Amino acid sequence: MPAFLTLLRRPFVVDLRALALMRMALAAVVLLDVGIRSTDLEAHYANMGVLPLHVLYQYCWNPYQVSLHAISGLWGVQALLFLLEAGAAVALLLGYHTRLATFLTWVLLVSVQNRNPLIGQGGDDLLRMLLFWGLFLPWGRLYSLDARGREQPEKLTYFSAATVAYIVQIALVYWCTALLKSAPEWTTEGTAIYYALSLDQVLLPGGKLIYPYAGLLHFLTFATYYTELLLPFVLFIPFRVTWWRLLFVGIMYSFHLGISLTLFVGLFFLINMASVLGLLPPVAMNWLDKRFALGAQRLGPRLAARTALLRPRLAQFRVPLRLRVEHHWELPDSTRTMLRGVRNAVVTVLLGYVIWWNLDSVNKPALYMSDSLRWFGYLFRVDQHWGMFAPAVFKDDGWYILDGTTTDGQHLDLNRDGQPMTEQKPASVVSLFKNDRWRKYSENYLFVSNEYMRPYYCNYLLRIWHENPVHPPLRRLEVVYMKEVSLPNYQVAKAKREVLCICEAPQATAANLDSAADSIP
Repeated sequence: MPAFLTLLRRPFVVDLRALALMRMALAAVVLLDVGIRSTDLEAHYANMGVLPLHVLYQYCWNPYQVSLHAISGLWGVQALLFLLEAGAAVALLLGYHTRLATFLTWVLLVSVQNRNPLIGQGGDDLLRMLLFWGLFLPWGRLYSLDARGREQPEKLTYFSAATVAYIVQIALVYWCTALLKSAPEWTTEGTAIYYALSLDQVLLPGGKLIYPYAGLLHFLTFATYYTELLLPFVLFIPFRVTWWRLLFVGIMYSFHLGISLTLFVGLFFLINMASVLGLLPPVAMNWLDKRFALGAQRLGPRLAARTALLRPRLAQFRVPLRLRVEHHWELPDSTRTMLRGVRNAVVTVLLGYVIWWNLDSVNKPALYMSDSLRWFGYLFRVDQHWGMFAPAVFKDDGWYILDGTTTDGQHLDLNRDGQPMTEQKPASVVSLFKNDRWRKYSENYLFVSNEYMRPYYCNYLLRIWHENPVHPPLRRLEVVYMKEVSLPNYQVAKAKREVLCICEAPQATAANLDSAADSIP
């Protein structure tokens, strides 16, 4: 029996160094996410932007969700919270009070995601879940400031319920993504990649390069579908675990690198690449350790010289107050064992809940979770949905024209920095988006169910346009979508003009009211 249990444990044993590497990669992704989001502090998170708090609460708020970013509509408060998240992510990257840093990073990430669900994507779910499981993983034992002065662990390998949860979570991402791809274009026709690359909103130069080759796109469709459906099974094979892990990581890196070169998906590919680093086996980490050691030896003399130059300057600064807290007590072994058992039991229950949540993907209503049990998932944000290009690829392609009419009757396109308005398709539709958050927002802007958000975006655009004194004043703005439906066999549909929203400039509205008042006898 012990030998059998050891066999079952093999696929879930991870290297502590690999966990530490994943910790640092995820922290770096969070910092990058904070940097990108911070460029739209007012637009996406303040009351002067596209989603004021009262609109958030009225139309897209879950009563079980919590968001510190929703306590104020001032951009200054948002900036402070962003700084706190960046600080927590830096601490996580360095491994300083790792457990606390993980918790703070997770809380603030959940908070900012809850503040504006209109700009979220699947990668956000994965990033959130990896930090959640990281609360139970010892990913600060190595490659961290916490490890200074501590004895190295006797074993570099580690197994617990948390490692099981981490690996199962990775498998769930790809299994559920495949199971949700139920349309014939994925399962029988083999045209899904063709339709994905027909979307000019996400098409990158690498995608343009392979788009003309129908046979290649047909092969890539089935390769993508069966990779997502079948490859995760190798993570649970108890024999030759090292080989299967290397195969999985290698294919996943190639897979997401290909996505990053062909489709504009924001941080999605980086999050997925970071997520599999914890799977690296000891043989890979030994190789990386040697390379890092060689690099450190080469940089050592240079760093020592720079430090010697800076030391006299740093010595001039004195901290007026120092606080030192020490504790020398340790928990008895029996207590540690009990707490470890409780932790594993909690993680096991949480993993069962997450698996149950994902059973929605198998389309068997008898297995669905009842609404009365979903509050926990929404509260701790372990809710998840892996539906990229599922069940079918979005076909309503096109581009936006922000048709502004000046007071003297000229038509300018605000989406092209105020150039004369034209309905001609731009050479690169992707270049019209500042970042992937705006691309996702524009995608949600199309849906009739999100019609409530349209006037807020329109009025926001008018306001920021008039804040620049160089811009000619506008009397009205039309948010126009040039709809170009993706057709099979490289057919090109004629773009159809759809006006999604019209808003009048405040000064124009006031002038109209004055004119109407003057006409009254």
